[in-house]
Amino acid sequence: MTNQPLRILFMGTPDFAAASLRRLHEQRNAHGWQVIAVFTQPDRPAGRGNKLAPSPVKQYALAHQLPVFQPQRLRKAPDAVAEIQALAPDLIVVAAYGLILPPPVLAIPRYGCLNVHASLLPAYRGASPITAAILDGRPETGVSIMQMDEGMDTGPVLTQARTAIQAQDTTASLGARLAGLGAELLVNTIPAWIDGNLRAIPQHELPGQVSICRLIRKEDGRIDWRRPAIEIERMTRAYTPWPSAYTTWRGELLKIWQGAAIDGQAEPGLVVSTPHGGAVGAGNGLVLLHTVQPAGKRTLDIRSFLNGAADFIGSRLGDA
Repeated sequence: MTNQPLRILFMGTPDFAAASLRRLHEQRNAHGWQVIAVFTQPDRPAGRGNKLAPSPVKQYALAHQLPVFQPQRLRKAPDAVAEIQALAPDLIVVAAYGLILPPPVLAIPRYGCLNVHASLLPAYRGASPITAAILDGRPETGVSIMQMDEGMDTGPVLTQARTAIQAQDTTASLGARLAGLGAELLVNTIPAWIDGNLRAIPQHELPGQVSICRLIRKEDGRIDWRRPAIEIERMTRAYTPWPSAYTTWRGELLKIWQGAAIDGQAEPGLVVSTPHGGAVGAGNGLVLLHTVQPAGKRTLDIRSFLNGAADFIGSRLGDA
């Protein structure tokens, strides 16, 4: 790397991004770089009080006296672009920022814009790569450090790291592991990139097929009990912590936080008793329930839930 401190502008919003910001900031002396500013999404309503809350990235930045910028948009926002130009970054690092970088921003830093993306590109371009990998039953996933271009996660890849998807992984647990993996990969990638020791590999030269994943919606968590049990089990893990996999019982919401696909047969949506506990019929197999959450109540293991809901066995869930 050069003798001059590398000026890094960081852009990110959720916990996944905060891990990369933290590692960049921690390694500033070891690698001779400086995080000059942080761009993150505007504060959003959160919690039962619906009060405005700062993003995890903003929380870290404020705690470490890093300048914070929160533009509503970057496209067609000349003031925001002018702010970035005035900061004169040598490198922009992006991780789950939530805003698309327009060409004028991509052109500003001399070492370009690098993105920490939570998939093994070209698989799972888009907004929800961790959730998508679990839903699809992939045995492994990973992170990619990508040189950004004008497309949606289409730029050439500098480095990748892999991790197995464990049988009990949720989006929360896998996301936390990928956040740490990506942060470490990032700080190891930047010096080699700046020194010219890395080749940016076009995605068409990488193994795997292109796949796109969209933003998750609340309604995606609704369980269709006609689907195979293994797919419903994956839903319970992929939609934790949000929006959760859910159904209805007695006309009220019932969240299914943990379950497992097992052999057996029952009408879709019918709750039956098995030697292992309460289970629900699916299109192929049964979903053995582990933890549930009735509307307005706390999460319960299925045994505790059944103690207070004797009529649950034999009832029908959802609209199946």
